[in-house]
Amino acid sequence: MGIKTDENPYFLNSFLDYIETILNKSPNTIKEYNYDISNFLRFLLLHFNLTDEEEFKNIIIKDMNIEILKKIKLNDLHAYLAYLTREHHSKAATRARKVASLKTFFNYLTTKANILEINPAQNLESPKLDKRVPKYLSLDDSKRLLNSVANKDPKSRNKLRDYAIITLFLNCGMRLSELVNINIKDINFSDEKLNVIGKGNKERTIYLNKACMSAITEYLKIRPKDRIKITDKDALFLSERNERISQRTVQTVVKNELARAGLDTRKYSTHKLRHTAATLMYKYGHVDIRALQELLGHESISTTEIYTHVDNSQIRAAVENNPLADNIMKTK
Repeated sequence: MGIKTDENPYFLNSFLDYIETILNKSPNTIKEYNYDISNFLRFLLLHFNLTDEEEFKNIIIKDMNIEILKKIKLNDLHAYLAYLTREHHSKAATRARKVASLKTFFNYLTTKANILEINPAQNLESPKLDKRVPKYLSLDDSKRLLNSVANKDPKSRNKLRDYAIITLFLNCGMRLSELVNINIKDINFSDEKLNVIGKGNKERTIYLNKACMSAITEYLKIRPKDRIKITDKDALFLSERNERISQRTVQTVVKNELARAGLDTRKYSTHKLRHTAATLMYKYGHVDIRALQELLGHESISTTEIYTHVDNSQIRAAVENNPLADNIMKTK
């Protein structure tokens, strides 16, 4: 579903044009910005008693006057975050995203569009986030999942496709959006690597190991060649309708295969498979944190650092392998 720009005030649409053409944000990111800012504008009308509409989602923002934005102070932004907490039970991570959207929006209005003279979000702080250890499959559970797909009836529909999908998730740590958008031309079979477009439309190279190359090669042998939707002819993974596979379909595939393998579908998901790949590479591949950051496509090293805390056995092993570990004082 696209953005209904006719329901937005002109300055919001101008902002969306800016982040699309200048900041080169992806369509999904633009939708998130539109959602965040349009809801903030609805809150403003409520906050300043400028609407009689009781249903929040029905508050009309199209005719908002720029003078309303000029009234905003830092405490109004704090009131918005408090509103999100009380009325929508928003978690700190969600509020942090809203803060990031607001800061980008007001920076545009003040320094790019010159619509506002004062930036009310200049000193707006982001909520402190608790560092959470990511959920991931153990090595044994990862093998169990792959074996479960591999041992399905050979006549099972999409067996080779689904095996290739899960193999790529578990070995490469790619995002769901990156996987569904892979084109065959993106794969360099001789150098065993592929290019993907990650967050912010940033391109990066993912190297493919033997398991990935084998899974892709076997799938391509049976991948449909005829009656493919013309716009999706180069898509690596196809749906039952011979179209590029959708994110929802991939999520369903992963959920079904997790269930078949006897793994908890409430605990694991496609994104947890990305966590699994990162964790296994860090734990068993002894990969440098900077290399892992590049492989996963993280903009900040702090995002990647969560994988350095997931395995206490490494910390224990580091202590036990200290060369002084056996230097025990003898007592009489």
